Amino acid sequence: MIRLFRSKIYLALSLMVMVLLVGVMGYRYISDYNWLDALYMTIITVTTVGFMEVKPLDAEAKIFTVMLIISSVIIFSFALSVITEYILSRNSLQLLKKKKVKNQINSLSNHVIVCGYGRNGMQAAERLKAYKRPFIVIERDKEIIEKYEDEVLFVEGDANEDNVLIEAGVERASYLIAALPDDAENLFVVLSARQLNKNLFIISRASKVTSQKKLELGGANKVIMPDKIGGDHMASLVVIPDLITFMDKLSMEGEHTTNLEEVAIEDFADQVDCNSLRDLDLRRKTGCTIIGYIEPNGKYIINPEADMPLMPKSKVIVLGRPEQIRKLNEMFHIQS
Repeated sequence: MIRLFRSKIYLALSLMVMVLLVGVMGYRYISDYNWLDALYMTIITVTTVGFMEVKPLDAEAKIFTVMLIISSVIIFSFALSVITEYILSRNSLQLLKKKKVKNQINSLSNHVIVCGYGRNGMQAAERLKAYKRPFIVIERDKEIIEKYEDEVLFVEGDANEDNVLIEAGVERASYLIAALPDDAENLFVVLSARQLNKNLFIISRASKVTSQKKLELGGANKVIMPDKIGGDHMASLVVIPDLITFMDKLSMEGEHTTNLEEVAIEDFADQVDCNSLRDLDLRRKTGCTIIGYIEPNGKYIINPEADMPLMPKSKVIVLGRPEQIRKLNEMFHIQS
């Protein structure tokens, strides 16, 4: 629709320029005016301002002036209507788009809210998109929103404000990622979000070591320091390069990569009689390997024994290639 309006605007501008050119050429050769006088006569005629003509007009010049006035009024009216229609339609489209976004947000629950669409926020959004997790981004920069609004669901505003968090559905959300560049702003986001949703799992970015404790006291469940992680990663590539490269491949996407997946025990309980890890027998059935176990209290056990008893509300961490993970999900009807 916008493209159609642009073509109409280009047509209207072209017609206006053509009227001016025809007027100048007509007065130049019909009334024998010089170029400046011809331009002057054309301008006062098409704008109908009523100034005196340079010199008296003969019959031919009067007929030409009448035709020029009629055509200029029609063309300028057409141009004005096109511009007005474009402005009104643009506002209507913006209203319809905002209403559509609002309806999409209202339909979400257990979603993720990402505050800030900078480097870290964008990376978080890409990973969530890859895992098909519903998410909303709160961003105050209009240029960023206009650039990515076809790919990401945005709420425009300051994430520090309660009404913006409520608009993003913080009361129905499961996770919030505070990825703003300033630690103080992230702290305000964490405090506001925790007040609005006591059960929300909050992950915050931090630039300074001194901010980590404050963010945790403010209500953040996890605090991530990208600079520290990046430095550790680069140093590890020097000390244990092959191991780090292998670990990097676990987080890569593609058909020939290896994936890690966490699965709740309840997903297996309806399918098999599982009292221990041995009973699951995932290696033989799917090719996946269990490399970790998470107890209900949150304790992590690396490389658990096969005879380890399984408890309700616990999880297993499995390692496998994409086709093995798909087989696991299909066999036990797990939604990935």
